[in-house]
Amino acid sequence: MKDYTGKTIFVGMDVHKKTYSVTAICEGIIVKRDTLKAEPQGLISYLKKRFGSGNIKTAYEAGFCGFHLHRTLEAAGIENIVVHAAAIETSNSRVKTDKRDSLKIAAHLSEGKLRSVYIPTVEQEDNRTVTRLRDSFCKERSRIANQIKSLLFLHGLIPADNTKKVSLKWIRGLSQLEMTPGVRFSIEAFTTMWLVFDAKVKEIDKEIKKQAIQDKVIDGVYQAASGVGCTSARVLANELGNLQQFKNERQLFSYIGLTPSEHSSGEHTRQGHITKQGKPIVRKILVQASWVAIRHDKELQAIYERIAAKSGAKRAIVAVARRLIGRIRSCFRTGELYEAQKVERPTLKFKKMAEPKRQSKQELKPAA
Repeated sequence: MKDYTGKTIFVGMDVHKKTYSVTAICEGIIVKRDTLKAEPQGLISYLKKRFGSGNIKTAYEAGFCGFHLHRTLEAAGIENIVVHAAAIETSNSRVKTDKRDSLKIAAHLSEGKLRSVYIPTVEQEDNRTVTRLRDSFCKERSRIANQIKSLLFLHGLIPADNTKKVSLKWIRGLSQLEMTPGVRFSIEAFTTMWLVFDAKVKEIDKEIKKQAIQDKVIDGVYQAASGVGCTSARVLANELGNLQQFKNERQLFSYIGLTPSEHSSGEHTRQGHITKQGKPIVRKILVQASWVAIRHDKELQAIYERIAAKSGAKRAIVAVARRLIGRIRSCFRTGELYEAQKVERPTLKFKKMAEPKRQSKQELKPAA
């Protein structure tokens, strides 16, 4: 067995559900390449048996396996980082294999080109499961509501321009409509499903309120911001924490995915759509909050109107979302609550544009 005393071994791992593809580099030379069964403890035993006398550094891409492997490696005394897949340089080669991916990670790690993504605490990650569950159930509830309306319209029971929100009262009112037996059976099946998801969402809301009480300091900072309500504050708190992990606003915007993509050539610089990195739920919450904020916050309203006149409403509202989360970060850094310059009379012209449904269906462009 080779002695690695005083040496650093850089290990790149391509992590899959059933296997780990591992490549180890020491002093610029590939010293080991293997495919292991996807078991964290087995991986640790493998690394310590072969490189235990040296300093082991490992890395893998963030993905479906989350941070359990990272925490297990760290607990075993192995320095590990979890990297964003987009941060790893790609080549023009059309050949892509697990071994090549692990080699690429190991090489970049040895060259100091990789940086770790933000690793949430166990408690924060546990809280996230609840707010993310709520988002999934809300989407299912909306999908079922659309199926109910579609079926009713198909059989002439509601007009095509029906815009009434599907609620518990509206669902109960369907029993008064005259339907054929087959349609009634289908509607009752759909409404039963809708009622189940609606009850689950309300149950989750109670759990979210408990989280807010336990984490009232961070929750209070988010709720003080214009347009951010109780549920939105909890989602942002669970996904972003107190924002102290971001050294500057640029890192924050990049993590959320509100940074415009850029294509530069020679003297020409073109900015395109936002990168859409990070969780879509965070961008959705910030955009929805921004539509509310521009009706009540004088300064944000001015920013929106100035950019909208030049670049359109979509880019303007993303610019407001960036400014809003940037201000919230400043509040955490200074320890002061968000203070808005209130509009004397909320402007009604934003009402039509502020429909969450329209904005959540597509991502928006940032300000130029």
